[in-house]
Amino acid sequence: MKEYRTCTCNDISLDEVGKKVRIAGFVQTIRDFGGLVFLDIRDMYGITQVVTSSDEKDVDFASHIPLESCVSVYGEVRKRDEETVNPKLKTGLVEIRIEDITILNKRTKNLPFEINTNQDIREDLRLQYRFLDLRNDRLKNNLILRAKVIQFLRTQMIEQGFLEVQTPILTSSSPEGARDYLVPSRLHPGKFYALPQAPQQFKQLLMVSGIDKYFQIAPCFRDEDARADRAPGEFYQLDMEMAFSTQEDVFAAIEPVMYNTFKKFSNKKIVEYPFPRIPYKESMLKYGTDKPDLRNPLVIIDLSDFFQKCTFKPFINRTVRAIKVEEHLSKGFHEKMLDYAISIGMGGLRIFRSTRRFKF
Repeated sequence: MKEYRTCTCNDISLDEVGKKVRIAGFVQTIRDFGGLVFLDIRDMYGITQVVTSSDEKDVDFASHIPLESCVSVYGEVRKRDEETVNPKLKTGLVEIRIEDITILNKRTKNLPFEINTNQDIREDLRLQYRFLDLRNDRLKNNLILRAKVIQFLRTQMIEQGFLEVQTPILTSSSPEGARDYLVPSRLHPGKFYALPQAPQQFKQLLMVSGIDKYFQIAPCFRDEDARADRAPGEFYQLDMEMAFSTQEDVFAAIEPVMYNTFKKFSNKKIVEYPFPRIPYKESMLKYGTDKPDLRNPLVIIDLSDFFQKCTFKPFINRTVRAIKVEEHLSKGFHEKMLDYAISIGMGGLRIFRSTRRFKF
């Protein structure tokens, strides 16, 4: 065999009808109809249906190929019969009549789990057979999306004049927000390298060295517990630094990158840039945090002036802030809020129900 394939499993269309092609990939499904055997061959790009001749030897051979075996198929492209057209596939109008099929790698053991199913599979089993797990469309598409996002980020930064620099991975330990990952040194027994939690020191060296604009898709290693959205050592960030720049210069550089990236790869509604600016003091007073979720309609309201006129002593000459909530909230909800208030050091929490409408 001179070549494994002449095209991918997603390239074949009606334009290729009558032509001889060769494809390679994994056997996803086998449908044995007695006199004919249909196989779906899957590669990274898509799926193509292939069909045997009615020759008994060909039928027997194709029907006994284990699923997920790797094969190479050679044959003539032809148009599918009307009843076999599959509109869900890009190649659903055509199929390949097999003239030669070669098993490149035969599956010899039973599959530990089915590929491309929605069933829950134990994570340890998926990791043990990672090469099979990554054949799943969902995981494959995640890798493709990640690659496209990184490429898009890189293109946007380069267009703005930023220089991509890969900073060192093995370094000396420095104070950061979490514990360092330590790597023992082979050449210096008893001493250790630290994996950087961020390229902070290195990018500052670049700035004082005269590198005007730097960026990097940087790995950040932090010795912390796994989280729902990332595992230790698998956190990457778009890291950047600019010389002779103000805060507004940084905003002007990064806001279009953020907007364009989410606009391209997300279906969510994206706020136009420039993004809203909320001063720290205002954010703490209105939302109680420096990273508010603006989708939350609850806003802290200052009622100190209003309560100066009341006769309830705990509210007199005190700063009083409140959150306006709907009346139908249960007693249990209020009790949870009280417990939370006490847990963060507050002396208590008052529930105020008004029989009049106030405009805050």
